[in-house]
Amino acid sequence: MTATDTFIYRFVPVENSKRTLLVLHGTGGNEDDLLPVGRMLDPESALLSPRGKVLENGAPRFFRRLREGVFDEEDVIRRANELADFVAGAVKENGLNASQIVAIGYSNGANIASAMMLLRPEILRGAVLLRGQVPLVPEKVPDLAGKSVFLSSGKFDPIVDAENAGQLAEMLKKAGADVTHKLLPSGHELTRVDIDDAREWLSRLA
Repeated sequence: MTATDTFIYRFVPVENSKRTLLVLHGTGGNEDDLLPVGRMLDPESALLSPRGKVLENGAPRFFRRLREGVFDEEDVIRRANELADFVAGAVKENGLNASQIVAIGYSNGANIASAMMLLRPEILRGAVLLRGQVPLVPEKVPDLAGKSVFLSSGKFDPIVDAENAGQLAEMLKKAGADVTHKLLPSGHELTRVDIDDAREWLSRLA
């Protein structure tokens, strides 16, 4: 069994691609949901999109939560490492550039991407975190120097409050990441502004 056998996933190669987008869906999504978003953000990048392995009332997620906004941190740690190992395996099996893996995560997907950056910073070059919040407080502050993060939050989001999103931004900044945080006049849903802003940010990421 190879590393990539551990997840159901989609891999969409692009000839001569220099970058791979790790596409991570929200609660109830699957490996197909955000492929169109990934393609809109960067049509020249390969796409790697796994399905979360945790089921909450039948809805796929990337880690367990105890209730809305309260996460099972032990499971977050285990699942973030499991996903990081999957990505490392996919890089080897598909001949991808390990230094140019950028996560594109929405909601639960953004949270597992944040957890990977905090726990396994060697895996990701950067991340687009759409409606992300603090997934856990790591025991050791990672070195995120050279990493870049785009965080897009909704001012009227009923699931992720602006204060929590701001705490995530500060946590990543203190670890050394270059963080761009935008607070939009929207809720938890994605908007065209999210996509346009993320695409512009990603186009500048070397």
